[in-house]
Amino acid sequence: MDYFLLSIVTFIPATSALILLLVARGNDHAAALVAKRFALFATGVTFFVSLFIVAQFDPENTSFQMVEETDWIMGFKYKLGVDGISILFVMLTTFMMPLVIWASWGVEARVKEYMISFLLLETLMLGVFMALDLVLFYLFFEAGLIPMFLIIGIWGGANRVYASFKFFLYTLLGSVLMLIAMVVMYAESGTTDIQALMSHQFSYNNFGLFGFQILGGTQTLLFLAFFASFAVKMPMWPVHTWLPDAHVQAPTAGSVVLAAILLKMGGYGFLRFSLPMFPVGSYIMTDFVLWLSVIAIVYTSLVALVQSDMKKLIAYSSVAHMGYVTIGIFAANQQGIDGAIFQMLSHGFISGALFLCVGIIYDRMHTREIDAYGGLVNRMPAYALIFMFFTMANVGLPGTSGFVGEFLTLVGIFKVNTWIALLATSGVVLSAAYALWLYRRVMMGDLIKEALRTIQDMSLRERAVFAPLIGMTLLLGVYPVLVLDLIGPSVQTLVENYNSALSIAGINGDAMIASH
Repeated sequence: MDYFLLSIVTFIPATSALILLLVARGNDHAAALVAKRFALFATGVTFFVSLFIVAQFDPENTSFQMVEETDWIMGFKYKLGVDGISILFVMLTTFMMPLVIWASWGVEARVKEYMISFLLLETLMLGVFMALDLVLFYLFFEAGLIPMFLIIGIWGGANRVYASFKFFLYTLLGSVLMLIAMVVMYAESGTTDIQALMSHQFSYNNFGLFGFQILGGTQTLLFLAFFASFAVKMPMWPVHTWLPDAHVQAPTAGSVVLAAILLKMGGYGFLRFSLPMFPVGSYIMTDFVLWLSVIAIVYTSLVALVQSDMKKLIAYSSVAHMGYVTIGIFAANQQGIDGAIFQMLSHGFISGALFLCVGIIYDRMHTREIDAYGGLVNRMPAYALIFMFFTMANVGLPGTSGFVGEFLTLVGIFKVNTWIALLATSGVVLSAAYALWLYRRVMMGDLIKEALRTIQDMSLRERAVFAPLIGMTLLLGVYPVLVLDLIGPSVQTLVENYNSALSIAGINGDAMIASH
């Protein structure tokens, strides 16, 4: 079991989906309940088995651990492994999926197919974070579009078909350039092994192309090709427009998975490919990425202020928070990357919880319009308390995990570019404005709308779904070393290798700090 542990964790959900497909029969209430219980059991077992990965993981060992490698097809390899960066995303995925299934207990239409879609999606997401072969990574990365496309397109809202196709086309087209870049990488290096590619020095000699001088040569072009895919997945401004539509139309569980896990694939891609494989290209494009990120933080925060739909407001909030992630990553120092990873993990808990909060009142009132609510604290005190907790965490209140991630990214970028740090800090103020505005409009005041007078507070099941999310948000807020000690050595190695590669190329990594 030790040797195949990663494969076991990865394929438990897919195997469970196959069993559910072959065994479950009927469309009545009893069959639907069986499908829900089986999916909850399968995701729960996946999380339990994934704990053995953490138990065996050595944070001081910065190389990939528990590596599984077998010959696959045409010389490509089936290769899985985890390091201090990827292990947290694996655990985030296995932790969130049982909660997602549990929160979907009210689903009544095509329940078996719904659960199968989420189980397949979990396997594909886990594969992205564990794959150590380019071809395998690409297959997992792209195949994950299919179940999410179905989840939005079948169980979504009134404009679900438009939103699902927009989501699919944006993310697919962004990945076409990445596929071309992978072919170029294989042609130059002769391997698709990610471990080997991380130590391969791709060409960085300047050359002309269509009358333009390409600084950083092949590395810059490869960086831009991967950037096209990861920027859409994050998503970064200005290719973020698919996300609000996808969130608004997706069912609650789909929005949770999208915010908590799928968006993190972009940040993970920057850490796994861009910085270690294309250091010169990353260095040359750093200012470009930083300014896109700070524009995203300020612009989408302002857009969030004028939203009338709760889901759309939280979706724009996600884009702004992902801006801090890319700022931290491309600060390319210990604090910045630590903060970026921490922010991604924290955002998974907090943003996922906020979408669950919206889903609770949507299930009761069948509207997400902010003006349809008001004074809910009078009828739903437990809900108001939980919504306030995650609102404060989203703002970055000290004592919650949201504060730690934002603070570390701002410390990291301050060492690189003080103007970017200053503008990014304004996003903290703006986030407080739109988050508290939302809370006041929905929760506070008198209960004057007749339709709300009979609304019921959270059930025991709904409260239980939030309990682990509250626990993790508080735990990481007051004891962040639980994560920082796990990722610290791997991040330190990544930063050292990045600066070393720049030195070999004749670029002083520290000169970036001095130049600003």
